[in-house]
Amino acid sequence: MRPRPTVVLTGLTVALAAVAVLALTIGAAGIPLSRLFPALGLGAAPDGAMLARDELVLWSIRIPRIVATAAIGAMLALSGTVMQGLFRNPLADPALVGVASGGAFGAALTIVLMDAPLIAVPWLRHVELLPLAAFAGALLTTWALYTISSWRGRTSIAIFLLAGLAIAALTNAGTGLLVFIADDRQLRDITFWMLGSVSGATWGKTATLLPALGAGLLAIPFIARGLDLLVLGESEAFHSGINVQVLKVLSIVVVSAMTGVAVSISGVIGFVGIIVPHLLRISIGPGHRLLLPASALGGAMLLIGADTLARTLAAPAEVPIGILTAAVGAPFFLFLLLRQRSLVTL
Repeated sequence: MRPRPTVVLTGLTVALAAVAVLALTIGAAGIPLSRLFPALGLGAAPDGAMLARDELVLWSIRIPRIVATAAIGAMLALSGTVMQGLFRNPLADPALVGVASGGAFGAALTIVLMDAPLIAVPWLRHVELLPLAAFAGALLTTWALYTISSWRGRTSIAIFLLAGLAIAALTNAGTGLLVFIADDRQLRDITFWMLGSVSGATWGKTATLLPALGAGLLAIPFIARGLDLLVLGESEAFHSGINVQVLKVLSIVVVSAMTGVAVSISGVIGFVGIIVPHLLRISIGPGHRLLLPASALGGAMLLIGADTLARTLAAPAEVPIGILTAAVGAPFFLFLLLRQRSLVTL
């Protein structure tokens, strides 16, 4: 018997809040619960000097980082869930098939070109170009992937995976070329995108994430039923009253926006979009009306936990979060691939 949607979403929300509170207390500057709530303005402060220090750590560093991490995790998990429904492929993930790499290439290209004499314009530095460039790169790679892997209303799993690997290799080659011609400062910035990290999260960057996340959440009621029916095939979905072409375009734009903006802030963080949807399908079923919001909550919780682990494993240094998610996600993906190997045929 499947749990009720309200129970699932309430449980995930409570679990997300618990993980976030735990993340607030852990770090180079530890803040126990006895001091956490006073620093958040929820109780009397035992020590004025310590309160000022805790407030500075929380509101300037830790809270914006946790909010940004939650938004990125939610968007990556949502993107993976939408892609798996759109391509009718349980192995789809924005990082795995080159979508995140395309966004990273767009961001890296912007980093290098912003200093080019013929392109550099002073006022452009005050515009959020990185999210726009990352969105454009993610959009182009997603559209190319769909065009290559789909034929006469059917999507080949083998061609999908091979095309994704080829697109990822191509965009990574472009990023490698940019690394070759970049100066020291640009090289550091590009390396940030390649490893994946949320250490540079600020309130300004967090504000950049929220519109894309909001767009993804608002799209759920419009695409959930279509993704459910798309499992039966495009023809069956069309005869059930779904405008398949509109569904495709809306899904691709939403995935590209969320992945591109997430990559522009955190760099490439893989496997969140493949781990979370699969674990949730096992427990709550494949219906997208519940699976999509649950994936957003699960992705936020997973990435906050991974980031907390990343900044404590080698404290005071930080392990790039992309390394952790890859170390856990790659074996998980291989397990899924072995389960699906009977379908991976040319």
